Amino acid sequence: MTRAVVMGKIGCLMRSGDKQKVVVSGAGVAGIEAALALRELAGERLDVEVWDPRGEFVYRPFAVAEPYGSSRSFRYEMDELVARCGARFCQGSIASVNPKRQIALTRDGQQVAYDHLVIAGGVRMLWAVPGAATFWGVTDEGSVGETIARLRAGELRSIAFTMPAGRGWALPLYELALLGSAEIAKAGYNTRIAIVTPEEGPLDAFGRGVVEGMEGLLGERGIELVTGTHPIEFEDGRLRVAPGEPVEAEAAISLPRLEGRRVGGIPHDADGFVVVDERCRVRGLDRVYAAGDVTAFPIKQGGLASQQADAVAEAIAVEVGALSEARPFDPILRAVLWTGEGPRYLYGRPTGGHGEASSFSERPKGPLRSGKVVARHFSPLVDELEAEQGARGLDDRPESRRASSG
Repeated sequence: MTRAVVMGKIGCLMRSGDKQKVVVSGAGVAGIEAALALRELAGERLDVEVWDPRGEFVYRPFAVAEPYGSSRSFRYEMDELVARCGARFCQGSIASVNPKRQIALTRDGQQVAYDHLVIAGGVRMLWAVPGAATFWGVTDEGSVGETIARLRAGELRSIAFTMPAGRGWALPLYELALLGSAEIAKAGYNTRIAIVTPEEGPLDAFGRGVVEGMEGLLGERGIELVTGTHPIEFEDGRLRVAPGEPVEAEAAISLPRLEGRRVGGIPHDADGFVVVDERCRVRGLDRVYAAGDVTAFPIKQGGLASQQADAVAEAIAVEVGALSEARPFDPILRAVLWTGEGPRYLYGRPTGGHGEASSFSERPKGPLRSGKVVARHFSPLVDELEAEQGARGLDDRPESRRASSG
């Protein structure tokens, strides 16, 4: 039995005096941000447990550059990470919930009482395009690494990058293509790169300013863009799509399709995503919240997940009398796009609002840390972990130094 399991099982039997107990199901960005925010807002009033089946935390945003040999993801022991958040780690999965009794049930049958519950279990990633290699967003699995190696070696005359429709996060699709274009340009290869996306414009979730900036950048790189198009299957050198004619390519890489991780007793839509109100309370339930990719919000991004987690923490802090008022979830999109030739900083509001236009720039608008995810509490922690492990993304490129100074 690993140290994480031992510490988790012992810790989860403990409870401190009159403190109210918060159970966080899931230790991704949303779960860690929630634990950190709860410690800051109401640490003395709360007893926080974080449940997750994994014994190791993997920071995923750096993985997009791993196939190109210019970055590496860092990993961290989950029990040590959660301890830094002022919480206890319990290794296991919350399988179902009885909201009336305020009891969660784990997959191994353990009953876990709670005063407040945060559902942050994330998504299931599913194979989306038969015949295409699937980029899972972690250290390379399957044939993505082999395909990128062939691209870098000049063995491919054409390649298509694509993604299915539905809730998700398109930015890795463009990074894979842009990093590839930079590699083959330096090597002098003549390889046609195409991006096939169901979006109406590239990264249109950010707004018109980013769409125009992306169109210009892709045009400069000679990357073909096919929008409003859904991939169906890759076979015999052709990516079949709808609508339109097949896209000719010798290889294809796709992002996965996403489904919410279902928890019994928690209402969800047909795809497993949880509907929440403006303060991220689960509709129809008391003292139950959800944050991150598992919610029905259509964009799945770490920065937005952390903003939802902050809204949850404030709502719970009000409940326990540590805060007078909680702010609603007001989504702001910030991201850094790795291009292989210097980063681009993206900003936008998915809901329009406040008269602020989206922007596409070589300089960041507002705070943007080197870890790619912009989060009030999680980002400083990532910087600490990066410094300890020396695992900064794209650490051999000029753009990394520029990103770090933003």
